[in-house]
Amino acid sequence: MKVIFLKDVKGQGKKGEVKEVSEGYANNFLIKQNLAAPASEGAMKVLEQQKKAEDKRKAQEKADAQELGRKLETMTIQVKAKSGADGRLFGAVSNKQVAEALEKQGVKLDKRKMVMDEPIRTLGVTEIVVKLHPEVTGKLKVHVVEE
Repeated sequence: MKVIFLKDVKGQGKKGEVKEVSEGYANNFLIKQNLAAPASEGAMKVLEQQKKAEDKRKAQEKADAQELGRKLETMTIQVKAKSGADGRLFGAVSNKQVAEALEKQGVKLDKRKMVMDEPIRTLGVTEIVVKLHPEVTGKLKVHVVEE
């Protein structure tokens, strides 16, 4: 019996896949548990429409991420921090502070998307890599000035 998986089933298939399984397994387990539906012509058409809509949504997300990446590369975020005489900071500038400074400029970005091996500890301009999408990264300039 051909079924369309509605949810991931370990060892059988992933959501959206069409597979041939035994009739007893399909009727007694998969369909009863709402894990799969019979693969009729109407259900196959609905599945195709869902896949098209999902692909369109993913393409839009990627395009939005690329646009945000271009916008971030033109921006320079200014963060104020206390520092000593040699230009070293008392403490450090973390990705949370950078995210807050970005939000003040009208760009909402999650701090976990900023790739910083360690916090910024010196005055001056530092470039931070930002993962906007699995396939899109951007760069952001952070200018740390003395308070």
